[in-house]
Amino acid sequence: MPPSPLHAAARPLDVLWQARALLWIMLGGEGLAAVLALAPGLPEDRWVYFGLASLWIQWTSLLTLGVLYLARRRLNRLPPQRVAAVALAVGLAVCWLLTLLISLMLGPGDPARPVDWVDLGLQVSGITLTVGLLGLAAFDNHWRGRLAAVRAKQAELEALQARIRPHFLFNTLNTGAALVHARPGEAERLLLDLSDLFRAALAGPGELPLEDELGLARRYLEIEALRFGPRLQVAWQLPEPLPPVRVPTLSIQPLVENAIRHGIEPSPQGGRLDIEVEQDAAEVRIMVRNDLPAPGTRPAPGHQVGLASARERVEALSGGQGRLETRVEDGRYVAVIRLPRTAA
Repeated sequence: MPPSPLHAAARPLDVLWQARALLWIMLGGEGLAAVLALAPGLPEDRWVYFGLASLWIQWTSLLTLGVLYLARRRLNRLPPQRVAAVALAVGLAVCWLLTLLISLMLGPGDPARPVDWVDLGLQVSGITLTVGLLGLAAFDNHWRGRLAAVRAKQAELEALQARIRPHFLFNTLNTGAALVHARPGEAERLLLDLSDLFRAALAGPGELPLEDELGLARRYLEIEALRFGPRLQVAWQLPEPLPPVRVPTLSIQPLVENAIRHGIEPSPQGGRLDIEVEQDAAEVRIMVRNDLPAPGTRPAPGHQVGLASARERVEALSGGQGRLETRVEDGRYVAVIRLPRTAA
């Protein structure tokens, strides 16, 4: 089973490997070096002191992050409190290691004013511990806010999902009732396809391989083909093999349902629906195109629930890296899901 978005958000260390977090850590280190260099009563040249403090702080913070990154798989299994204790211990260990290496390189320094490396190490350790505790407090607030946002988003997704099910269920049951006596074999196939779709829907927000999600969309189209007959023309354009990416569960099916309800169903002659998958080095694109109803045709009523659900799923379950775009192009309605290749 792939991790749920709530489980993924519960790995606080993952935030540290983002470029924005690294930039803020480096800027914070420079700010601390500036504060130390501006302290009153400093006998040395302040610019030299700033350079040395900056070098010491940046090496300590970056090496600590490097050690945490190498141990991230083991650390992600620990509770956050223990991770915080490990991070502080690693920071202090790196601080003393740097003190030892610099003392071996520089020796006692000026004979008239020898450097007490033990005292200096204790001072730097105190600064490291204080800054580390402040940083952990700020990080804890950020992480808890992020976790609360993910929980709220997941609840919103489930509410949207619950609003979609009745409409689809009623349409399918009406189609099945019409087929029971005339074509019982097709009615049985419809119920089996419906069972697969609702099994996926009842599983709640999650992810699955693109191939499986397209399979759910194909089952939905088989159900609608029984209802519309020759009025519904479907064309698939899929690469072989399909990109090994994971997509939000039931993210493509709502786009297909929207295309049929607002493009194919209102038109007396029906229309064509195309499902295409493209890929390049950066992203995977899943496109759903449908013919628009003829001018003057009364549009089907709707509240954009299907599109809203699909957009929320793509954005929430891809960490904001994916998106859903819609447009009218060459007289056809086009919906495109863009997912980064990192979803593989």
